[in-house]
Amino acid sequence: MKAGFLCYESQIKPLEKLVHVSGVRYNTHMTKYQKYTWVCTSDCDALIEYTFKDGYGWPNGVMDLTCRCGTACTLLSVEDATIPYTDTPLQTKEEPMETETPAVVIPESYNSNLLVTYKVIRGYSDAEYATDKVTSIEWDLHNGRQSQKTVHVLNGKIDTVKDIITEAYADSDDKDTLRAIAEALSIELIREFEFTASIEVSGTYSYNILENDYDLDLESEVTDALFADSQNGNIEITDQEVCNVSER
Repeated sequence: MKAGFLCYESQIKPLEKLVHVSGVRYNTHMTKYQKYTWVCTSDCDALIEYTFKDGYGWPNGVMDLTCRCGTACTLLSVEDATIPYTDTPLQTKEEPMETETPAVVIPESYNSNLLVTYKVIRGYSDAEYATDKVTSIEWDLHNGRQSQKTVHVLNGKIDTVKDIITEAYADSDDKDTLRAIAEALSIELIREFEFTASIEVSGTYSYNILENDYDLDLESEVTDALFADSQNGNIEITDQEVCNVSER
């Protein structure tokens, strides 16, 4: 089941004034949108998407949504969205939108009781072959998708716990408890810091003036030749710059 909703403009204006919301003028003045994607972890298996004009999304950073089945949804992502250009006017009250969901067409060849032989992959071990009914395979696939969504939700919660422990660990009076929680959830308590450092290097540069007919650019020669690297596995050099090259 997939539910999609598209919100175009503040509801204080009547629909009659928004007939050409997808025209050139609309896209010129209202180009920023945000798409919120939610998933329901209950048996209804709904994926819900809302696209809002920038500034009309969830207020005050509180982003919660309840599915039609009554289950609290999990927010998967928030990303910028683009409304494609179209010359088709938005339907007005005199032209009500169709709300009927098209009926699912069942292929004539579909047989839920059909026996199917398939390969069972178990990591790096030798594959096995099993035979089962289509309906049983369908439920296995459904349960697998549900498990993937559950894992995604739990991993998000573990990341939240990791951030809480990492921030509180240094000033905590109960480090043993925090350490036990981290070990139980296989959390590595690692903090990262950005740093800058200055290194002064001296050396000599030599070249044959008879074999090299050019003006020496010492700064370029030194900049191209020097490279900073780390011999410590906990330190990663992300950027470098050579400054103040001078001849003595």
